[in-house]
Amino acid sequence: MLTPTYLIRPLPPQTEIETVPVLRALVEANKALAELKGRAATIPNQGILIDTLALQEAKASSEIENIVTTQDELFQADLFPEGPDSVAAKEVAL
Repeated sequence: MLTPTYLIRPLPPQTEIETVPVLRALVEANKALAELKGRAATIPNQGILIDTLALQEAKASSEIENIVTTQDELFQADLFPEGPDSVAAKEVAL
């Protein structure tokens, strides 16, 4: 028969989550999000920011497969798919 070599603590942990440092950090995070929301409202096409996130993720995952491209080539291939861009950028953007 096996004997346990370590004790597993019961879940969820019985610790206080809403501590003073956590609540202070929450207030600061709320301020930062409010400022970001205000600045984002001034951008005419907010979808541009969201589109860049997908391209960044595609670039990072393609680097794992040894397909390397620059940010400039990636955005050009996304905006102008018929242009003479690099093969790597086209593969990542499409």
